[in-house]
Amino acid sequence: MKVAFRDIKSFALNPPQDVAVILVYGPDYGLMKERIESIAKKTVPDITDPFNVSDLDLDTLENPSQIIDEANTISMMGGKRLVRVRSGMDKLTATLKDYLKNPNQDALILIEAGALSPRSSLRKLCETNKKAAALPCYVEDARDLAGLIASTLKGNHYTIDRDAQMWLAENLSGDHQRAKSEIEKLILYKGKEDGTQITLRDAMHSSGQAGVRSMDDLVYAVGDRNTKDALKNLDSLLQDGLPAVALLRALQTIFENSYRCEASSIQARLPLKP
Repeated sequence: MKVAFRDIKSFALNPPQDVAVILVYGPDYGLMKERIESIAKKTVPDITDPFNVSDLDLDTLENPSQIIDEANTISMMGGKRLVRVRSGMDKLTATLKDYLKNPNQDALILIEAGALSPRSSLRKLCETNKKAAALPCYVEDARDLAGLIASTLKGNHYTIDRDAQMWLAENLSGDHQRAKSEIEKLILYKGKEDGTQITLRDAMHSSGQAGVRSMDDLVYAVGDRNTKDALKNLDSLLQDGLPAVALLRALQTIFENSYRCEASSIQARLPLKP
């Protein structure tokens, strides 16, 4: 079966018991590994159990039929058996096609593969056979990652301003697992303070990917009306991937805060009216 995009996440969290073969494929390696782990943990209590789990790499197998032998092996400890296959490719198609005619109901063959084109025979088999399923793992774009960032932070009692969210999404698109790792690092950086808002500066400091020093230099250069240095640092930040709109908003916020602080300081020094 071909799993619809809207159903992929729920499928990985709760795979149907009547599916004998699941193919997880796509260019986003981090997302693929996450879904593989999720399905595996729902299939067997312990994914490191050598009696119920067989971990095979198609690149090192002499014959793909070894996968079927493992799937048909009765578990010594009882329960469902998991056969995890790495480096899935089209040379496995014919073997799986025969197996799916009468699969072992107490086993799941879980295949991980890289990017497979629509012409791939393995992908076609898993998309069209009722006893198999194919789950694509495409590289998430900035919009998808922005949602992941916001929901993850909200679940940990943080808020994030729009500029920080935009910058993180743009810089982390391409690998789901790396994105999750960077979000976790950001949470660790901020500490356990409920309701804390994460700013662009926080995101830059945490990831270490863009020039925080250049941001400070830009602020100082603009404040000193030093056009040459301001343009130099602006160009450096833009090349690091910061959106121009985010930079303008950050500058606006910094100078607004400075103005408020100065206004408060002046007001505090004014003599009290009798």
